[in-house]
Amino acid sequence: MISSEKTNNSFKFSSQAFLHILDTFQMLVVECAFWVGFILTSDSIIFADMEEHKSVISTCEQDQHVVAAAQHVLKALAASKTVSDNLRKTLLDLETQLSSISMVKERQGRGIKQLERHLKCIEDKLMKWEANPSLTCDSSFNESSECLKVVGEIQTLIQSLESFSVNDKWKQKELLRRANKILEVAMQRLEEELVHILVQHKQYFEPEYMSLHSNRVNMVYGESFHSVEDEQIAEASRSSGAGQSNANIVDLVNPVVLQHLKSIANVMFGSKYHQEFCHVFVTSRRDALAEYFVILEMEKLSIEDVLKLEGKCLNREVKKWIRAMKIIVGVYLVSEKQLCKQILGDFGSFYQSCFSEISQSFMLHLLNFGGAVALGTHTPEKMFCLLDMYEVLEQLAGDVDVLFFEEVCSFVREEFHKLLRSFGETVKSTFLAFKNAIATNPSKTPFPQGGVHHVTKYVMNYISTLVEYGDTFNLLFLDESSTDPSDNKHETSAVSLCPMARQFRSITTTLESNLSNKSKLYKDEALQHIFMMNNIHYMVQKVKSSDLSHFFGDCWLRQHAAMYQQNARCYERVSWCSVLSILKDHSGPYCVSQRTLEKRCKEFCTAFGEVYRIQTGWRIPNPQLREDLQISVSLKVVLAYRSYTGRNSSNIAEKYIKYTEEDLQSYILDLFQGSPKSLNYAQHRK
Repeated sequence: MISSEKTNNSFKFSSQAFLHILDTFQMLVVECAFWVGFILTSDSIIFADMEEHKSVISTCEQDQHVVAAAQHVLKALAASKTVSDNLRKTLLDLETQLSSISMVKERQGRGIKQLERHLKCIEDKLMKWEANPSLTCDSSFNESSECLKVVGEIQTLIQSLESFSVNDKWKQKELLRRANKILEVAMQRLEEELVHILVQHKQYFEPEYMSLHSNRVNMVYGESFHSVEDEQIAEASRSSGAGQSNANIVDLVNPVVLQHLKSIANVMFGSKYHQEFCHVFVTSRRDALAEYFVILEMEKLSIEDVLKLEGKCLNREVKKWIRAMKIIVGVYLVSEKQLCKQILGDFGSFYQSCFSEISQSFMLHLLNFGGAVALGTHTPEKMFCLLDMYEVLEQLAGDVDVLFFEEVCSFVREEFHKLLRSFGETVKSTFLAFKNAIATNPSKTPFPQGGVHHVTKYVMNYISTLVEYGDTFNLLFLDESSTDPSDNKHETSAVSLCPMARQFRSITTTLESNLSNKSKLYKDEALQHIFMMNNIHYMVQKVKSSDLSHFFGDCWLRQHAAMYQQNARCYERVSWCSVLSILKDHSGPYCVSQRTLEKRCKEFCTAFGEVYRIQTGWRIPNPQLREDLQISVSLKVVLAYRSYTGRNSSNIAEKYIKYTEEDLQSYILDLFQGSPKSLNYAQHRK
């Protein structure tokens, strides 16, 4: 201890005591130098109990007291007259460094307190939001919304705290913990705002936005051979598929809020909350697409449900599917991908991943329906259904390749093209089944009245409708060759040489063969020829009056016109030669007795009456063909009758001349009407 005496309020020291004090201060200077060096190389002195994690850290205020005390000691020592110049210089240097440290510590103390006050203001604002959620965000949807501003402030605060250098590290960590908690709450608010905007500002376009209705014949895919009539088949123009273009892009979200959505994305991605943003965005957009599927009346049918569909039910579901494919792929998903790119395009592949998550399940739903139809029974009646679906897939293939180009979407693209190939193979196998069905179409009884068989109508109407799919058909059957023996090597038309032309000719050849077999079921040879004449004539007229003429050519038409005309001549020969032979006089008029002449006249009337009774029940549906044959028969019969009665009028009693020429002409007009009559009835009618 250093002792002293107090006299007149001042201290008096002996020389020995002063020297002792000086030594003590020198030791203190050395100690101060140690502490100054330590303070300069360390922000804080921390002694921690590792088991109980209790802090024994000096606070910033305590550090400032230590520095102030050291400064005071150094100033006192430097002012002493007994210290050397070198020691005084060292003391003054140390005092200067301590002054600098004091100023830094003071600034740090003020800075950390300012950040803490700012953090407290933000916490108070969040408490108000908790009390009144309507204060969360500004309703004007712009970058200055309160929610976004607060998030910006928090981000800046966190960056400041992370870059701030203070002795009190635990204080810094505590403030960072509170700031990150506030950021988490603010992000939850932004997620809620994101959902609100996406739900309240989503937009739908009417399904009629595009002209997607085809003018093609309204074919019922379940029709069979016995139910198709002419009036069900009509001329139609091809519908063209719309490729992906800007004209098909619509606003699925109100453009007014796009900038605000991008601001939210920027903030959330900047705060490493990108997964949360993508989850909310994908969920909301997927829900919107699900709602649009409901608008399009697309039900979720299992493969088993689809396979059970027949006739009108299949027809209805396929048409809904075609419409949905065109709208969803050609318009909706094109617009959806653009929306994803507008909002997330600045963040690399995130927009592609989000688009894939939004669209994939719905695309697979559509493709699964198509796959189920392709798996179904390949009956000829399904051909138009398959062609319609194939054409839609082919038209949309380019859009799908663009939409699902990225690797993350490759599965959808591959499944789409797999289905397209499947439909192509199914169309080809179904057409082959159609041809086989014609060849093997059974008949145990002759077709009534010798008219146009329903198979003939069906086949010709069928291929007439197939003309509407010419481009698709030619593409699918490009490598297929026809074995049709009726192919005319002299036909040079590009159309007549195309795959469709070859297949059509092969089909009609198969049909003619089947008709020939059916004609043999008639016991009456004349009716066999009427049947063939009717059916070949129908085929010719169908080709002439439709676009089929481009595929069959003039040569085919001439050949088949000659065929039905030949059948007409054969009919006349079989039906009337025996009747007219009765009136022939091979021995000359002077060598035949009156009785013989009268007998022949009577036999003719009887034979004519029998033909009349039978052939009035036969039918020639085409009025012009019927009239032409009636005129031809009338010319032959009436001329022969007139010649016979004229030559032998003096040798035949009037009672044997039963019919006049006018009577025969009138009776012949009753033929082929499909309503059996007898001459007794006809005479009574007169």
